[in-house]
Amino acid sequence: MTTIKDIAEKAGVAKSTVSRYLNNGYISEEKRKKIDQIIAETGYRPNTFARSLKAQDTKLLGVIIPRLNSPSTNDVLKGIDTTARENGYQMLITNSDQSDERELENIEMLVKQKVAGMILFARKITPQLQAVLAEVPMPVLLLGQQLAGIHSIVHEDYQAGKNMAEYAVSAGHRRYLFVGVSENDYAVGVLRKKGFLDVLAQTPNVEVDFIETSFSRRETYQKALVFLKDQPATYIACATDNIAVAVLKAAHELGYQVPQDFSLNGFGGYDSTDYVYPTITTTQYPYVQLGIDAVLTIQKLTQGEEVPEVIELPNRLVVKQSTAKLDKQER
Repeated sequence: MTTIKDIAEKAGVAKSTVSRYLNNGYISEEKRKKIDQIIAETGYRPNTFARSLKAQDTKLLGVIIPRLNSPSTNDVLKGIDTTARENGYQMLITNSDQSDERELENIEMLVKQKVAGMILFARKITPQLQAVLAEVPMPVLLLGQQLAGIHSIVHEDYQAGKNMAEYAVSAGHRRYLFVGVSENDYAVGVLRKKGFLDVLAQTPNVEVDFIETSFSRRETYQKALVFLKDQPATYIACATDNIAVAVLKAAHELGYQVPQDFSLNGFGGYDSTDYVYPTITTTQYPYVQLGIDAVLTIQKLTQGEEVPEVIELPNRLVVKQSTAKLDKQER
């Protein structure tokens, strides 16, 4: 079945240009003739999404978040809200509550609401999501994950993992435990771990174990009460700050001292890492800036401007009290 994306590729134009064509928006005569020709050759017929969208600038941005209790999401939303208001947009926020089905329902609802553009906090890229996004007639911007043909803004998660591991190795650690999440989440579950493990793979005399948990502090805390017992690692790397906070709580209850018994780090730069003892070494991500850049990028896309398909935002290592160098006799 021919899609808007197929028409755009054959005509050598952006998907947003085809969308404006289908909704009687302005495009150059040259592009209009080219799209006319492609549609005639393919026999393309607009789907229900395209038919529901009329040519108009609604000044309404649809935002789909994965859950309501995420500190990072809240910070990104601050950047989106401020920048949207400054540029005359209103937000329509929907929550998928970690459900793939609800995520697809939210996309359909936002299309029917005729939003000017859609910002999706992507948890994972499923085949169903990929198929739906190919048919969405307005610009879509993914945050945190990448998908070919769809614009996205991502963090340098691989580099964050590398930087953390290089710091840990320089502190003399050789026995590691990485507490991660499912690889369904490519950014957190794959890239952070891969960056960390790639450094360890190049370091002699290193031992590393891996335990999978979820983003839930409660679940991680309960698992940590088990896996921390007789744990030989001198360094425990957690894929998120929430996971690190949960491991720290379990460590306290089991009578361990951090960093005397083992060092501990998270990723994310959440405020919570400053309000526990010891404070937790982490990687700071520019969440508010991500929200600002998201609005500016989606605005350019709605106006038919060219922007890079993938934009990467840097992060920085923040060393706190939960990590320490090993004495030579401990190595």
